[in-house]
Parts: sequence; C-alpha cells; structure tokens
Amino acid sequence: MISNAQSSQVRLHLGDEAATLSLAADLAQAMIRLDLFPALLLQGELGVGKTTFVRGLVQTLPGGDAAEVASPSFNYMNNYPTRPETSHFDLYRLRHQGLDDELLDAMHDSNTLVIVEWVEYCPEVHRPRNCLSFHFFPAPQGRDLTITARGNNARRVLEHLDALHNVERLCGSWR
Repeated sequence: MISNAQSSQVRLHLGDEAATLSLAADLAQAMIRLDLFPALLLQGELGVGKTTFVRGLVQTLPGGDAAEVASPSFNYMNNYPTRPETSHFDLYRLRHQGLDDELLDAMHDSNTLVIVEWVEYCPEVHRPRNCLSFHFFPAPQGRDLTITARGNNARRVLEHLDALHNVERLCGSWR
C-alpha cells in the first residue's frame, strides 16, 4: 500500500468477473467488521466492471440477498434494502447537465452507503470527502484497478481489506 498525508492507495489486477465479485465481497466484509461505510466512487470505461463490482458488494451486505442490483442509468439512483441502506447513483446520463440539490443531498446522506458510478461527471467540490475511489482500467485479460482512500474511515477500511490476504489469492498480487 502506498500512503501519504492525504490518501492511501493500492493497485491490483482482477483477472475475471469472479475476481471482481470476490474483491467486492471482501470489501463489504471489511466495512461490516469495522462498522465503517465510506462513500464508494467508481470510474472507468463502459463495460469495465463497475456495476458487477456493485452487485458483488451489495449482495454481500446484510439484506443484500433481496437486492436486484442493476445500473441505475435511467433513473439516476437505486436504493437497496441492505444494512445500512445502499444508494447507488449512476451519473453517466447527467454528464452534460448539472447535479441538482436533491441529488447532491442524497449523495451526502450519512445514514446510507453511497455508491457513485461515473463519478468523473460530478465536480470534485461536490464529491463525498470520506471515500474510497475505484478507478477501473481495461486490461488484456480482466481489468486493472486503483483504489484510493481519502479520509480516516476510508483509510481504515482499505487497510483492513489489504490485511485480508485472500484478496491476493482471489484477485492477483497487489502491485
């Protein structure tokens, strides 16, 4: 793990969909164990695995077995009956528009786990401060991923995830 005063970062390779789902499940377990749920901000090209990652995470959370996870592209936000409740945003269709106050308020709701796909379409000033940022990159086989923690709670979750060791077995070595 690479750390400095403002953030911590890990890079890894996810060889296939199963590795993506496994990493997401490990992240959910880390958040549950610590009882910390920082916002999750996802970016990457179409089809690189963002919604697959969200599905693996949500279905691992308590109550997630009742969730039907899909990209909320047509209504911008889906809520899932997890504990804590999960609000899943997709900003792709809003890329040429501003974000309204109601959407921004929902993205900062401290009582929910906030997950934002296409976060690059949200100005930096409006993004949640305590967050884990996931940047997915296509790779010849699977995808590469950079995870950056901002804020103390996010850093603790990332450190716990890094310590799980099964991430290396399931997803490939940390680089």
